[in-house]
Amino acid sequence: MRKKGFRTGFEFSPFEEKLKSPFDKLFDIFKELITHTSGDLDEALDWLGQLDKEYKLTDEYYTLDDFVEDLKRKGFIQDRIAPNGNKEQAITAKTERAIRKNALDQIFGKLKKKGSGSHKTRSSGIGDEHTGDLRSFQFGDGLEQISMTESLKNAQINHGFREFKLTEDDLVVEDTHHKAQMSTVLMIDISHSMILYGEDRITPAKKVAMALAELITTRYPKDTLDILVFGNDAWTVSIKDLPYLQVGPYHTNTVAGLQLAMDLLRRKRNTNKQIFMITDGKPSCLRLSDGTYYKNSNGLDPYIVDQCYSAAAYARKLHIPITTFMIAKDPYLQSFIEKFTQSNRGKAFYTGLQGLGEMIFHDYENNRKKRIK
Repeated sequence: MRKKGFRTGFEFSPFEEKLKSPFDKLFDIFKELITHTSGDLDEALDWLGQLDKEYKLTDEYYTLDDFVEDLKRKGFIQDRIAPNGNKEQAITAKTERAIRKNALDQIFGKLKKKGSGSHKTRSSGIGDEHTGDLRSFQFGDGLEQISMTESLKNAQINHGFREFKLTEDDLVVEDTHHKAQMSTVLMIDISHSMILYGEDRITPAKKVAMALAELITTRYPKDTLDILVFGNDAWTVSIKDLPYLQVGPYHTNTVAGLQLAMDLLRRKRNTNKQIFMITDGKPSCLRLSDGTYYKNSNGLDPYIVDQCYSAAAYARKLHIPITTFMIAKDPYLQSFIEKFTQSNRGKAFYTGLQGLGEMIFHDYENNRKKRIK
């Protein structure tokens, strides 16, 4: 079944059915559908009903009505008052969290596991992760770092057993690694081209954003992630809003997105900062000083392009690398991205939709290693 360019991407087998309960099996599909429909519960359930007719997902013992009742009972959907005053059903924050975790499992679960928790610097010093190494006390070390057992042993060796005496020279501390922070801004293009030509590009972008948010909040809790979308203008969105992102009738104001990203990163106190930008189209819009818009969708407009290069160069001065994930392979667009990347000394990837999430996660972890050392 195809609807609005949607493909299920699921394979059903007796083996999977034995492992999962009827609810869990349907819930996996439901999480995919609710992402594709940008949080529209009615449309997601309609698609689920059509998939049920085609693939026989339910039987007389567990029906779609039973599934909907379980969604209510488990707190995944609830009644609410719509803006028009009517009563309707909608997904809850619990469902939003489940969608983020599902995206993380799909994308990051394919990658090799690389340790646990926050990334350490090579430098030792005041920190909060013990290395097991011991060294002499230095000015500035915290009292909580002092190993009393080893320090008392030193005092006994240095001063004998008859008189208890503990001096600064006897003190030994357990070394720690300082766990640095990385601040990331993820820019998502929501211009109209993200759904042109019958290809859904916004859903993979949303999945990447949700998975990245889940990764950072669970694996790197000291890191920060800001997410913004850009069309004619740019604005921030919260993590909980990600499932509901939709493409609008917008041009692509890349400069507005970059300016907002740099404004967000200026407020961060840590020094490790980066921008990820997911886009599939050329820059085609600028907002002028008088508040009007300059738009040109025909080719690469030199005025718009030069403003993009300037923004990239300014980010470089702020020591903010930009990694661009280009969901297009047009030669003239690649040429623009190459020059844009040179202006920033960042990185660029030209990718289809399939490998987008995996590439971003590889790059996120690689960037942490390079920037935090």
